[in-house]
Amino acid sequence: MIFNSRRSPILSTRGMVASSQPLATQAGIEILRQGGNAADAAVATAAALNITEPTSTGIGGDMFALYYDAKTKQVTALNGSGRAPQELTIERIKKDGLFNEQRLEIGDFFHAHNITVPGACAGWVDLIKQHGSMPMKEILKPAIRLGEEGFPVSPITAYFWNRGVERFQLHRRGRAMTIDGRAPKAGELFKNPDLAKTFRIVAEGGSESFYKGEIGKKIIETIRKYGGVMTEGDLANHVSTWDEPISTTYRGVRVWECPPNGQGLAALMALNILEEYDLKSLDPLSPERLHLIVESLRLAFADTRWYVADPKFNPAPLMRLLSKHYASERRKIINTQYATLDTKRGSPVAGSDTVYFCVVDGQGNACSFIISNYMGFGTGIVPEGCGFTLQNRGHNFSLDPNHPNALAPNKRPYTTIIPGMMTRDDGSLFAPFGVMGGFMQPQGHAQVVINMIDDGLDPQAALDRPRICLEPGAADGRVALEEGISAETVSTLKNMGHDTYSVSGHARSLFGRGQIILNQNGVLWGGSDPRADGCAFGV
Repeated sequence: MIFNSRRSPILSTRGMVASSQPLATQAGIEILRQGGNAADAAVATAAALNITEPTSTGIGGDMFALYYDAKTKQVTALNGSGRAPQELTIERIKKDGLFNEQRLEIGDFFHAHNITVPGACAGWVDLIKQHGSMPMKEILKPAIRLGEEGFPVSPITAYFWNRGVERFQLHRRGRAMTIDGRAPKAGELFKNPDLAKTFRIVAEGGSESFYKGEIGKKIIETIRKYGGVMTEGDLANHVSTWDEPISTTYRGVRVWECPPNGQGLAALMALNILEEYDLKSLDPLSPERLHLIVESLRLAFADTRWYVADPKFNPAPLMRLLSKHYASERRKIINTQYATLDTKRGSPVAGSDTVYFCVVDGQGNACSFIISNYMGFGTGIVPEGCGFTLQNRGHNFSLDPNHPNALAPNKRPYTTIIPGMMTRDDGSLFAPFGVMGGFMQPQGHAQVVINMIDDGLDPQAALDRPRICLEPGAADGRVALEEGISAETVSTLKNMGHDTYSVSGHARSLFGRGQIILNQNGVLWGGSDPRADGCAFGV
């Protein structure tokens, strides 16, 4: 008989970090104990996660962050995602025989054409310039130490590392990410001196040393080796952007997300639709409540899979999409008794493999931070001597030239990674939160917000509750139901017209891995997802 253990929330008053890897959480705590703030600890945690969980994240990927300033009670949004190379076009994809006519996407998930400029490094540096208080030399020390001295690989990370060696051809494209061509085993020590060296270079020279120095040259050499077209100019021209965050209110709590090209819009639209239903009166795992959540997500994705794109090229009508009036109109489509599988995008008129973590410091500042290679190791391509893989975020472009998210030079793709934040009516911090995992992310955001606001659960209990996932973030997708949802509920949802299936074991990674830190009267309540190896810890 298997004992189903449970976690209690972690409580503290002087700061907290919650991440999917205990050693990365400790890296952030180390910086907080040295007097660093939430931004400093966030970058330290991100770098440590690159060392300890390269299966999901790294400096070769992208990042987004929401930052809450306790003094001003303002939330700022940092977009650290990269752009397509200047020479990459739909015609070039066709010429290279990579045009998938059926799905209108790049036919090979792991080809170098999927690599957009890695924006994470610039994002780290820009976050510290805007909100940080410590030099990068100090912030990156814990990660450098882990890379040089090594760390014991956690069980879940070891599982996905092993699965990724063949899938991402790490034995050939990224041998430095293996031990003699194989994945490290659980409990086995793994060192990454190449990545530690990369971090030392960035600590000394800032982001310019990454994009315009020797690291950048190695990135371009490697991409060109594998058939890509990125140039040193593409790297040199990269910049992060500080954007106006988007938000909506849900039962009196303001929920914040980064704007497009991220998909946080989907979470806010789903919550707007759900707000008028009395979810509290329904059992949390009942078919009646899960049906409403699924249908609201269908409507949200029907819109966002069209409207979310690089706003420099195709700005979305955000105010109209987020209006309560538009939510009311979309809500009319929902049949409370039966699934609506042919949901179409609306026309508003005037009237979500990644790591997520969050930090709150002793002054009440908070950072909600997400960083990703996209599909695990991304492309699995490792620049020689650098110790990190390059992302495949460009696979999210559409190859339909008439689509707002169509591939174009210097354009950012639809990005799944989204951090979340909640504040109260008076502007005080309620909680930084997030759930990683491709198109699961806005779905996870909506579900943990409902768990906390409608049901009053603490962060750990909100993350423990079984989740649903509409696949693959499409209006007509199948519905995955996590173990813990009763067979009766599964059967009822099938009878309502949902194409459902149950998920258990390691496949539960489909439902994402979340972190939450609740600020309640000066006491921090932390929760860390049981679907990962991580933990929350306080100062």
